[in-house]
Amino acid sequence: MSREPGGVTAQDGPPVAKRPEAIRNVVVVGAAGAGKTTLVERLLVVAGVLNRAGSTEDGTTVCDFEEVEHRHRRSVGLALAPLVHDGVKINLLDTPGYVDFVGEVRAGLRAADCALFVLAANEGVDEPTRALWRECADVAMPRVVVITKVDHARADVDGVVEQARAAFGERVLPVHLREGGRLVDLVTGDHGHEAQRAALVEGIIEESEDETLMERYVGGGEIDTGLLLHDLELAVARGSLHPVVPVDSTSGAGARELLDLMVSAFPSPLEHPLPKVWTPAGGPGPAIACDPAGPLVAEVVKTTTDPYLGRVSLVRVFSGTVLPDATVHVSGHRSGWAGGEDPAASHPDHDEDERIGSLSVPLGRTQRTAAAVVAGDLCAIGRLSRAETTDTLSAVDTPLVLEPWQVPDPQLPVAIQVRTTSDEDRLGSGLQRLAAEDPTLRVEHHEETHQVVLWTMGEAHADVLLDRLAGRYGVDVDEVELRVPLRATFARPATGHGRHVKQSGGHGQYAVCSIEVEPLPQGGGFEFVDRVVGGALPRQFIASVEKGVRAQMAQGVADGYPTVDLRVTLTDGKAHSVDSSDMAFQTAGGLALRDAATRAGTCLLEPVDEVEVRVSDALVGTIMGDLSARRGKVLGSEPAGEPGMVVIRAHVPQLELRRYAAELRSLAHGSASFTRAFVGYERVPEQVSAKLPAP
Repeated sequence: MSREPGGVTAQDGPPVAKRPEAIRNVVVVGAAGAGKTTLVERLLVVAGVLNRAGSTEDGTTVCDFEEVEHRHRRSVGLALAPLVHDGVKINLLDTPGYVDFVGEVRAGLRAADCALFVLAANEGVDEPTRALWRECADVAMPRVVVITKVDHARADVDGVVEQARAAFGERVLPVHLREGGRLVDLVTGDHGHEAQRAALVEGIIEESEDETLMERYVGGGEIDTGLLLHDLELAVARGSLHPVVPVDSTSGAGARELLDLMVSAFPSPLEHPLPKVWTPAGGPGPAIACDPAGPLVAEVVKTTTDPYLGRVSLVRVFSGTVLPDATVHVSGHRSGWAGGEDPAASHPDHDEDERIGSLSVPLGRTQRTAAAVVAGDLCAIGRLSRAETTDTLSAVDTPLVLEPWQVPDPQLPVAIQVRTTSDEDRLGSGLQRLAAEDPTLRVEHHEETHQVVLWTMGEAHADVLLDRLAGRYGVDVDEVELRVPLRATFARPATGHGRHVKQSGGHGQYAVCSIEVEPLPQGGGFEFVDRVVGGALPRQFIASVEKGVRAQMAQGVADGYPTVDLRVTLTDGKAHSVDSSDMAFQTAGGLALRDAATRAGTCLLEPVDEVEVRVSDALVGTIMGDLSARRGKVLGSEPAGEPGMVVIRAHVPQLELRRYAAELRSLAHGSASFTRAFVGYERVPEQVSAKLPAP
């Protein structure tokens, strides 16, 4: 065993921190193709965790930290890679860059205290990159900007830095410049780069807590290098200044300087704000601190299923210490922050006690046993069979719940069906496990269309889910056309007559009724009026007619779609003293409604959503034109609260929104997002209803 300075113990590979101040939790964020995973591997090589072939000393390859979706060749999961540098444990959390997996990015931001924001020198700043910067800014995450692929033939480091400053603000400032194959440190000396150093020094001084520094600097006074470094570190930790460091992932130039900056300038878990704590009943919880001796409060930030270990939970410990074989309370209460819609059948609230299985420090897919994990650190816990991503782990005698991070709302519905009936049972179990792993998945068993619908973040997300369903849980499914829950109503008022008379020996069946039907305004529901006079129909059979009418409306009167928004008036009827019954009059009521429908005709109604599209102002005309082409009614637009961004509101039929999440992304080149909420039903135009398939 070797003991590193700073309270980190290294034993047979896995670094174990003894104190929170010796930990840096760093999430690596950047668009797809920016070079995040290659950067992480290079940092691991420099720290001695990997050899130069990208493997651990025992030969285990960890270059592929999580499974890579084979069709898209993109990393789709949050992966942990810890290392030790200058006596400090650095937990690197590699995140996917593709927009469909922003939920994994948010999980990484929740688990981390600071971020490496990666830009490729040959790509620059595009809209997905801007969206990821907003994700970091929304949670006030301190960031260092890392420029990768500096050796690419089309690399333009200076140009990318200028793009970043234009997009993210003037506080994006280089602290190192690449000159030939080496780095120039702008803090410790100018080395012929006076203009760049002056911009950095001025930026540091403007963020300094010493208000006299600027006056001294403007007056030509020398500013001590140690003071500049101190103020730089404070500004980075506060998130008010974002240093830029170029890193050549091939040669490793810049990697050690980046590790130094993470150790010196990034905040430890002691300095980062903790999430709010509540009781399972919804009341405010006690104040907690990042203290290994405090009450246990930890959170599941990722859930995976291992063929040998079973369910494995990646956990951030916010307070207390996690020990193997201990019993913890598992709480999942997302409904209180999701407006009642999110948990549905996919993520129900739950509280149970479970015993921790294995406790380990993961490196990619390699699990290394740990004896204890203190507040501020991350670990993997095995065999928590009920724990889902975003769940809270706490002490059994004082159960607590952390307010979960905001999970993005999935907007692309995908209808599926099993290929064989033998897969029916496994489908439910597989979907339940997928939902436990992925909070951005919502599973819907639609009552009207009788379809199983997966609400996903996009096409790539849907592909990954279906591949996991087949590969992990042995359930092969096919994607089928999504059915929208249409309804029907009467086109005009009409009368109807229902006669159900049968005689087959013994008691027969006898029921006759007459009704008047008139359509109600949209959303009017159902009204039943009794206008029978003179006792023509016994009172007990009037309710039977209403039951029959309601049942026929649910079944549909002509086209198989549920019928809505009607007022039905019972005007007359006949009964037999022996052969009439409740069931006979229910049947007659249904026949009367169908008879009225043949006289009045019916029209289809389609569900309509209010859609809010957030888009750059340069694309407002394009998006409005597309919404109108989808039979949408544009209600207006307004500033989105961010320069250059606009929110467009419109009412759009759900029939036109089935693939909108993917089509909007293509139309706006990834620069737009949208939300939707059901507002009601409207009549389907005849030219549209004529093309609809039978239900």
